[in-house]
Amino acid sequence: MSKQPVMVIGAEIVEERPVLSLTQLSEMCGIAPDMLVEYVRLGIIEPSEGGSSVRRWRFRASALTRLYKAARLQRDLGVDASSMALVLDLLEDMERMRARMRRLEHLFGE
Repeated sequence: MSKQPVMVIGAEIVEERPVLSLTQLSEMCGIAPDMLVEYVRLGIIEPSEGGSSVRRWRFRASALTRLYKAARLQRDLGVDASSMALVLDLLEDMERMRARMRRLEHLFGE
């Protein structure tokens, strides 16, 4: 059995413009704006623009993905909001390490 060449395609988002207001993010994910403000306070999501002015907050599209993951963790595993940021950060770290391992395995033929 001969090994077939494997092409590994990797991508990293270098710049992701902040495009979503708090209201838009709320509408897209179905979470009330006041709950999103609480999620910001807990570190679950982070505005990329706007400083302390909630009305000026802008979020990257990745905040939406993070909110979907948070909802799934809460629904499926019962992770509470106060622990959510830590769990999400650890999952993202793990995914980055897995991606790096895949690249290294490809480079070194494992």
